[in-house]
Amino acid sequence: MSDSRTARNEPSLEAAIASDGARSRQTDVPAISDDTRLAVEIRGLVAAGDMALARDRFAGIVSAHQRRAVRIAYQYLRDAAEADEAVQDAFVKAFLHISSYREAWPFEVWFTRILINGCLDRHKARARRERWFVPSEEASGLDQARYAAVIAPDQNPEARLLARERRTRLAKAIGHLDGRQRLVFTLCHYGDRTPREVSAITGLNESTVRVHLFRAARKLRGLLGGTS
Repeated sequence: MSDSRTARNEPSLEAAIASDGARSRQTDVPAISDDTRLAVEIRGLVAAGDMALARDRFAGIVSAHQRRAVRIAYQYLRDAAEADEAVQDAFVKAFLHISSYREAWPFEVWFTRILINGCLDRHKARARRERWFVPSEEASGLDQARYAAVIAPDQNPEARLLARERRTRLAKAIGHLDGRQRLVFTLCHYGDRTPREVSAITGLNESTVRVHLFRAARKLRGLLGGTS
C-alpha cells in the first residue's frame, strides 16, 4: 500500500482556527458514502472467500483515505516515518477485521477509530522509549520536511518553508491543549470530521465534543495571539 502523491495544500493557520464555528454547526448525518458501500462489498467478498478481489477493492479505500490518515497520524506522532507505519498498520487491521464492520456509521469513522487507537498505543510505547534518549532537533526537522513533501508535493521551496513555519507554530500551540481538547481538535481540523462523527469515534457525548472543540479553539487563539 503506497502513499498517495496527489494532495491538496495544508490548511492555513487562520483557516484551521476560523473553521471551528462553521464545523461545529454541522449536525446532519450524511447519506451513505461510496466508501461505506465499498466496505460492505468487501465484507461480502471476504465472507465469500474471494480474497483477491476483496484486496483489489480495498486498494480503492486506501487511495481515498491515505492522505487524511497521514495528517491525523502525524499530528499525534510528530514523526513522518512512524505516522506512515501507523497508517499502514491501521489499513491492514481494518482489512483483517472488515467482517466486524457495520454500516451504522461511515467506514471512515470506523477506520479513524482504529487509526487513533493505534497512534495512542505507539505514542505510549515511544514515551517509554524516550525515557532513555531525546530525539535531535535535526531529526525533527527532517521529519517535518518529509511530511510536507507528502502532503503538499507541488509547493515550491519558499511556500514549503512558510507552511512549515505555520505548522510548527500551530503544532506547538496544540501541544498545550489537554488530551481531549487535542483529540477533538485534531479529528475535526485534520481529519475533517464533524462533531457527531467525532462523538462516534471517541465515545464522547456530542455536546461534550462541541464544548472541547470550542475551548480548544479559544485557547489556540490566545496562544497564537488572536482574540478570544
